[in-house]
Amino acid sequence: MELETERRDGILTFIIRGRLDGYGAGQVSDAVQASLQDDDRSVVFDLAGLNYLSSAGIRVLIAVKKQLKERNGTLALAGMQEYPKNVLDMAGVTPIFSIYSGVEEAVVACRRPQDSLSVIGELARTPVVRNGVAYTVEPVSAKRASLRVAGSLDDVLHARLTERDVRAIPFSALQYSLGLGALGEGVADALPLLGEMITLHGSMVWLPTDGNETPDFFTPMKDTGELYVYSGYNVALDGPFHEIVTVDAGDGGSITLSELYRSVFDFAREHRRDFSGIVALAIWAVVDGVCSSGVKRSPIAASAPKNGLAINAEENVQEWFAEDDEPKYRGDTMVGFGFGIDCSVCNDEHVAALVDPGHAGAQRVQLHNHGVIFRGVPWDATLDLGRQIERIVSDGKFVDMRHLKDSTRIRRAKLGVAYISGIDVELC
Repeated sequence: MELETERRDGILTFIIRGRLDGYGAGQVSDAVQASLQDDDRSVVFDLAGLNYLSSAGIRVLIAVKKQLKERNGTLALAGMQEYPKNVLDMAGVTPIFSIYSGVEEAVVACRRPQDSLSVIGELARTPVVRNGVAYTVEPVSAKRASLRVAGSLDDVLHARLTERDVRAIPFSALQYSLGLGALGEGVADALPLLGEMITLHGSMVWLPTDGNETPDFFTPMKDTGELYVYSGYNVALDGPFHEIVTVDAGDGGSITLSELYRSVFDFAREHRRDFSGIVALAIWAVVDGVCSSGVKRSPIAASAPKNGLAINAEENVQEWFAEDDEPKYRGDTMVGFGFGIDCSVCNDEHVAALVDPGHAGAQRVQLHNHGVIFRGVPWDATLDLGRQIERIVSDGKFVDMRHLKDSTRIRRAKLGVAYISGIDVELC
């Protein structure tokens, strides 16, 4: 059997020639699982060159069809020859398949339910298209939202953390947050392992600084008050999201995280008189490549750089940070949380608690975002954002967690956007 994979108008297409027997069925199954990305809804099998089909081949067709049905999608069979068609008829399964005379007809049929999502699922809300990217905005709340900061960013950047600087924060207090944290029996246990952390719907994912580069996570069913998140620096959202924004860069398109924030800032300046220059985002997305960085060592006082400079100074970056500019996890699902500051607008007296002073003057926009990568989560923009994030974090196939660079690229996303009215700094 010969097998080729391509995309036609954004639809994943497999060209199968020869015999789809027991051996070929395994090849097809492996190819589908390797190629199917989280925002693929439907698949076309081009069978014009298929001359043999057995029960093993039928089973893999049915398995793929069931997998796509869970995504509200379609398996389209195109150009079937007489013998394989007779096999389907004799097996009594022909009626369960969508069969088309040619590939182009099959591709058009597969695109039809996807195209209808923006019309039916978005309830006639009209997308705004900017630079080829469609944004659909749904207002959800008008209540105040703020950011609550625990700890000193300056102490983190200069590796001055001691046990007295680490806070024990209840899980129930951290619905959406990010920062530097760890889990353990107590402060002394957590301090040497403090690493990049994020909480999403109360679940914590973190990257221990133990040298193993392996994220860890914990999802409590309830907060018993017995376990805490230990954090040397944490930024948490207090209040609701004001808008839900659906972002679609189209088939083959993508947008960087910085471009995404720039568009959110533009919308805010145009439509919100109270825009303070700060937004917080909860993100559910299909990514086109994650670029990342993160601390390799806990920034405790005993490990402070001997040159007296910040850990992110050029002379210290290699020792303190793991940098990865090679995009990873294309086609996978990411859920994340972060905030962005438009320094040309923001004048909050507490903004220094969020901004690295070494870069504030050089960059008009400052972003801080963490993301958790999952695999095999079908994209469906009609689903509720909060419930979907909670379900993914609880049940999804966990892959990785990273501090996101601004160059991370996103294909499709659903955002919870909170326009921040103030920054509340918790003092020791």
